[in-house]
Amino acid sequence: MPASLIPSFLIYCFVGGITPGPANLCSLSAALRYGRDPALRQWRGLFCGFFLDSMGAVALTWLLGAALSEYVGMLVWVGAAYLLWMAWHMLRSSGADPDHDPAAPSFRMGLLVNLTNVKVIIFCITALAGYVLPYNGSLWALLPVGLFLPFTGPACNLVWLFAGVSLQRLFANYRKTVDLVMALSLALCAVSMVWPH
Repeated sequence: MPASLIPSFLIYCFVGGITPGPANLCSLSAALRYGRDPALRQWRGLFCGFFLDSMGAVALTWLLGAALSEYVGMLVWVGAAYLLWMAWHMLRSSGADPDHDPAAPSFRMGLLVNLTNVKVIIFCITALAGYVLPYNGSLWALLPVGLFLPFTGPACNLVWLFAGVSLQRLFANYRKTVDLVMALSLALCAVSMVWPH
């Protein structure tokens, strides 16, 4: 990936990781209901699930890139469209309380949450297909980014875990402002993916 895309890539990782999703909401709920230690046990499972999703995305992206190299440009547009959809969805979200009552937090629960988390799977494939594959389709170019990705989402899960109550209040009081800033950030990431360098 060109150095000029690194800021956009990092913004993509942050916004994709920090926005509400199944893993973040599980982290928040587990910390509020059961305390730090059970929530951290579940977080370890979230991390492992994210890692497995990321390595699966590396393999899929590498195989797809090797087999369909002439269609890589289309994947960038699909990734950019997904980012714009996320931005639009964020702006029109109702702000309804997504709190649910999960089973007691466990490693297995965290692992299953992220192994079935479509947001994480699409996040990893979009990052690899949009930021790496157009410039280098080798496994050795995709693998370092794939190894980096599991440290983005789960780090944001920890933010939700440790600052859940404060973050929940922030979202409740300034929901529209926070959503607007994150939506604009996602839109900028989408534009930078398809804009000629």
